[in-house]
Amino acid sequence: MKPKLLIVELWGVGDLAIATPFIRAATEKFHVTILAKTYARDLQERFWPDVTVVPFHSPWTAFRQKYHLGKWPWKEFIKLRHPDNTFDIGVSARWDPRDHLLLAWIGAKRRIGFPRLGSRLFLTRGLQRPGAVAHRYAYWKMLADELDIPLPAQSHIDFPRFAAPEYIVVHTGAAQPVRVWPLDRYAALVRFLRTRNFPVKIICDSNQKEWWESAGEKNVVVPASISELIELTRSASVFIGNDSGPGHLAASLGIPTFTLFGPQLVEAFIPLHPASEAIEGRPCPYKPCSDYCRFAKPVCLHDISVAEVESRLEKFLAKNIRELPKV
Repeated sequence: MKPKLLIVELWGVGDLAIATPFIRAATEKFHVTILAKTYARDLQERFWPDVTVVPFHSPWTAFRQKYHLGKWPWKEFIKLRHPDNTFDIGVSARWDPRDHLLLAWIGAKRRIGFPRLGSRLFLTRGLQRPGAVAHRYAYWKMLADELDIPLPAQSHIDFPRFAAPEYIVVHTGAAQPVRVWPLDRYAALVRFLRTRNFPVKIICDSNQKEWWESAGEKNVVVPASISELIELTRSASVFIGNDSGPGHLAASLGIPTFTLFGPQLVEAFIPLHPASEAIEGRPCPYKPCSDYCRFAKPVCLHDISVAEVESRLEKFLAKNIRELPKV
């Protein structure tokens, strides 16, 4: 009988997408349960159907007001410690004491992670971090090595496509405003693509739709769920967008991505598809700043010009698009 493995990944869609190769590989050796936000169920259906998802919205993953303890879901914490939740091993790929305390609270027998600020106390095995600017995938690779799970190096990950390519996806949204390249520049980029007869599908966040419609785009789409985002993205030839979860999701669907980075580091967060490329934001003494920008606008991202993106993008498209229906 396979031992039971608990994976804690409480943050965003992109984080779950980066964890996907580990999750898939782990199911060969373990009965896998993932403690994650509710949208993990949408990813489960597409990427890891043999995994059990336990939905949990940890209050400390909120962007603001993380520690209003009176509003924390204490009943949900108590349920996590139910006698039925018995796990042989629990892992977290984050150097986050809150994850480690949670693993101990749930009662996983072996608890493996990357200790920080004394959280070694809550772990039975602490691992040395792979480096301050290591890609997030490197942490999953170290956990895989510790558990004897075969997992390829980042440069050798194979992402099969889920559908034939039909159009270019331009996604202009992001969870935080400091990661959004200005919309008027995206509009210029869409015109650039259309002058080369590429079919383009624009996907955006709900607060951006009115802007796009006022700019003359009538078919811009706001996905109502992660499942809908997957359906809209799966037929893309390439994905163009900000440093955000949808880009990582596209990479997991076998789609090369072109990402505009601002406050985060390319080497730590570029989507995992081997053909993915990125433009790095301008230097800043506070970078990476974890989305709390000290300036009126994120100059690291806003100082990237349309001309610079078009020049890089043209080469990226030449390498990654073989044939698309012309518009």
